[in-house]
Amino acid sequence: MARSAFWHWRHARPFWGGLLVFLGGLEIFLTVKAPLPVVMHVGMQGFIGYLLPIVLALLGVLLIFNPAQRLFYSLLAAVLALASWLTSNLGGFIVGLLLALVGSALAFAWSPDKLSRAHAVPQAPQASAGDEPQETPPAGPPAPERETVDLTPRPDDDQEPPGPPGVQPDTSQSRPRHRRTSSGLLSGE
Repeated sequence: MARSAFWHWRHARPFWGGLLVFLGGLEIFLTVKAPLPVVMHVGMQGFIGYLLPIVLALLGVLLIFNPAQRLFYSLLAAVLALASWLTSNLGGFIVGLLLALVGSALAFAWSPDKLSRAHAVPQAPQASAGDEPQETPPAGPPAPERETVDLTPRPDDDQEPPGPPGVQPDTSQSRPRHRRTSSGLLSGE
């Protein structure tokens, strides 16, 4: 069954999350503009009551058309939806608040590789009865040739053997300053 181009476009982004955030912002904006006697806007709160649903609707559009930034947009939409409780008539009488919160949660949970994992099922090649099993080359680019380096210590004639492993050799720099026999280069003396 062939899928339409709109289906592929819609599944390549958090479409339903963005649509619900947009509808939540639109519903909150319409309740702010509603000519109801319960609606009351005073001063700066009135301006924020108009600004917040517009930004929510814009975030819904951005979620649909710019899915690469979905985490930031969905978190901002969730915060603004919760802020609409105070600024915009109980978040559009709770309906817009819930639409925007559910949409932001859907957008946050959306994963771009979920669709590709579901449809990209690897199929093993089918061998006939007379074929012998062949080794398949490893996938990916070939590994670069590496030079091996011998890190084992070689005893030299002019060097005395080291002490037990993990013990620092007794030098003038390994002693505390007040017990050193000579001043160091950086001691200022």
